[in-house]
Amino acid sequence: MNRTIYPLTLFYDAACPVCSLEMDHLRERNRDERLVFVNIAAPGFDPAIYGVSYADMDAEIHGLCADGTMLRGVEVLRLAYDAADLGWVLRPTGWTPLKPLFDAGYRVFARHRREISRAAAPLIHAIRAARARRKAAEMRACRNGACDIHGHDRSTS
Repeated sequence: MNRTIYPLTLFYDAACPVCSLEMDHLRERNRDERLVFVNIAAPGFDPAIYGVSYADMDAEIHGLCADGTMLRGVEVLRLAYDAADLGWVLRPTGWTPLKPLFDAGYRVFARHRREISRAAAPLIHAIRAARARRKAAEMRACRNGACDIHGHDRSTS
């Protein structure tokens, strides 16, 4: 199958802390703007324009390829990670003998993501705080002339 994937629009639930944390991570690495992020929990979001119900989008992540193909589940995450130069992380989830297990595991996670988010709240807050500290340090370095607009350290260029 030869389809145009990117830019890939990711439909995710920003009200879910685990989901939001993951999208924040992908957003940070979205340097080539191959990913577009759409919060399905935003007021006024209407999934009907995409031909999908809110219940379906809420049940698992969806992705809209540039050619109009709607995908869902782990396949969307694999493509998103590829776009963020992290494809190697999820590559095993697409291997033929493992794919059904990962697909089923993701569906279980998606169904229970709110409970998982509540249980993981302290870890999620710690990760967000660490990211915020790192971002603040990067911004200070940029103000001091240590980086360029692409976030590369000028002192090593």
